Amino acid sequence: MRAQLLSVNVGLRRQFEYKGRSAESAIWKRPVEGRVLARGVNLDGDEQADRSVHGGPDKAVYAYALEDHAWWGEELGRQLECGEFGENLTTEGLDLTNALVGERWEVGSTMLEVSEARMPCWKLGFRMNDKGFPRRFLAAGRPGAYLRILQEGKLGSGDEIRVVHRPRHDLTMGDLSRIYAGDRQEVGRLLGVPQLSASWRNWAEKWISRHAEDDR
Repeated sequence: MRAQLLSVNVGLRRQFEYKGRSAESAIWKRPVEGRVLARGVNLDGDEQADRSVHGGPDKAVYAYALEDHAWWGEELGRQLECGEFGENLTTEGLDLTNALVGERWEVGSTMLEVSEARMPCWKLGFRMNDKGFPRRFLAAGRPGAYLRILQEGKLGSGDEIRVVHRPRHDLTMGDLSRIYAGDRQEVGRLLGVPQLSASWRNWAEKWISRHAEDDR
């Protein structure tokens, strides 16, 4: 099946109340028409509210697959909209769970590189109206993929997604999600992948260091 970009979704920050306090998020993404410029650490018209944990070079763009939407639709008993997981790119025909850290996609005139898997926070639970949803999302092992923008350009709905490079290691988005969720004996695998994002590398190094001290 031809892999393609089904929808491009963007959203601006908005204020809302959470547990009696004011909070801010840009997780509400909506499909847009036409060509969208990808540059720097974002898509035009898109924002991230808390740059300490969202956005930046390693998480400039977030992709989630239509096939995973459909799986969740069966689980939740309702149809899900493009952008409902806060994704910028809704893809079709591409297995994101088995995407490799560092694989590169040519989409429109852009070049994107897979960098890390999504670790859901409470804002996804708020978006889905289920505070337990982040745990369900992690346990499902369908994390989607964060992407770096290697080459600035424009993309849009209907563009073919061409996987033009796959590195020689075997660390996938699904592996990252599974290791974080519980298979910690495999944490060392992360340090052998140079394309892994700095945040994931730091997490792995700290985990290994902490448990090495515990074993002394």
